[in-house]
Amino acid sequence: MSIVILLISLGAFSRSGNPNRPEVWSARKGEGSDQSTKASLALTLSEGKSDIDSAEAFEKQASEYLHNRDYDRAIQEFNQALKLNPRLAGAFYGRGTAYWNKGQYDRAIEDYDQALRLNPRYANAFYGRGLTYAKRNDYDHAIQDYSQALKLNPSLAQGFYDRGNAYAEKGDFDRAFADYDQAIRLIPTSHLAFYNRGWAYAHKGDYQRAIQDYDQALLLNPNFADGFYGRSLAYAHEGEYDRAIKDYDQALRINSSDAAAFVGRGLAYAHKGNFDIAMRDYEQALRLNPNSADAFYARGLAYGHKGDNYLAIQNYDQALRLDPTFSYAFYSRGMTYAHKGEYDRAIQDYDQALRINPNYTDALVVRGSAYLMKREYDRAMQDFDMALRLNTNSADALYDRGLTYAGKGDYGRAISEYDKALRLKPSDADAFNNRGLAYARKGDYSRAIQDYGEAIRLSPRLVAAYNNRSLAYARKGDYLRAVTDCGHFLWLRIGATGVLLFLLTLVAVVGGLIRRFRKAV
Repeated sequence: MSIVILLISLGAFSRSGNPNRPEVWSARKGEGSDQSTKASLALTLSEGKSDIDSAEAFEKQASEYLHNRDYDRAIQEFNQALKLNPRLAGAFYGRGTAYWNKGQYDRAIEDYDQALRLNPRYANAFYGRGLTYAKRNDYDHAIQDYSQALKLNPSLAQGFYDRGNAYAEKGDFDRAFADYDQAIRLIPTSHLAFYNRGWAYAHKGDYQRAIQDYDQALLLNPNFADGFYGRSLAYAHEGEYDRAIKDYDQALRINSSDAAAFVGRGLAYAHKGNFDIAMRDYEQALRLNPNSADAFYARGLAYGHKGDNYLAIQNYDQALRLDPTFSYAFYSRGMTYAHKGEYDRAIQDYDQALRINPNYTDALVVRGSAYLMKREYDRAMQDFDMALRLNTNSADALYDRGLTYAGKGDYGRAISEYDKALRLKPSDADAFNNRGLAYARKGDYSRAIQDYGEAIRLSPRLVAAYNNRSLAYARKGDYLRAVTDCGHFLWLRIGATGVLLFLLTLVAVVGGLIRRFRKAV
């Protein structure tokens, strides 16, 4: 989802996109989205009056061409004006605006610089140069220019809006909120200001406030496709997949060629377990944009959930060919290799994900898990420790650290880690099961049975918990309950027919033992 750059065109807000990937649940507006539309910068040629009537005439004609988005002819006319009067600050500003719209940002900055040398109080020139720096991802210089423009013109709503965008791109959301608030106070009918403030709230994880802002944006502009798209992402993060799908539907009714919306809707269907419908959306996204790394990535996730590891890896490969910096694709491909038992290849992918994003906590956890499966306990522990330094509330890291201590035979510490994990995630059946195993290893079968029971209550089909509790009951001499749990274990593992065969075999064995006993007597 992009931060939409606010530009003044014909006195109204207009849209210009530079979509980037919000984070992994996640599908986001993908880089290279074809939704971007260009809009004109403001043209306010109030300064720089010339005594040369012909220069003014060329400048006026250039302004009309610029207004009509005929940028090449506008540049020609501004050139003529500046030949006649090289001190026309407005002509430099106007030509810089035309260069900006043609994507020639170096030339645009040169002209804005010259306009400001001629008129150091030219607020629009500071603003235009700030927009140009933002296009080059130079947000510090952009903020400096927006701030200077706002000093000269404190009622420039667009300056607050775009400075808010720049702060948001730098992750300084509190300052971004302050600027969006001021832009909204100055122009309360700006749907884009509400939209971008919603985007900032979403990136801070405050999805409810994001939804409120998207609601307001859509109230002001009911045909704003990006508003529906942004709100759908917020609903998806809140787990409200049906609402997310409705918003994606609406976004696609407005813009049926939005590949990113098809990817997002597919992910929402996938979270509901509707992988076939999700797959159709991913296919449509790829028809619209064959170079969508997000679509290949999402399709890889779907194949993985369907158990087709080969096609999952193929799709992750393609996503990474299109975007070699796609850390989530490395992570997910690594997970697929791990499911196949190819831990060395998995670790290679996790390494790559962490080179791209060294603070990727989940990648540290799964790399540690891969080392754990290789019984490289010290390396595993290093990864879990690093993950917990980044996120002290990572239940997965605590759980896996418990597994590592158990693997090293330190069951007391293992139990302590499971305790911490369960305080953060009390519905984790696997943590109860493994804490039960640790208690059993210490000979505390009563506590072990309690934990196995809680694991079974949370996950009635957790086969390992029935098997473990059966063994614990047997250790305590409660053979009837041990046999009952063994029956549950076999029922889940091999089905009713297998249980029947087991019972018939058991009856035959017991009957044979009884007959031998009677003969002996």
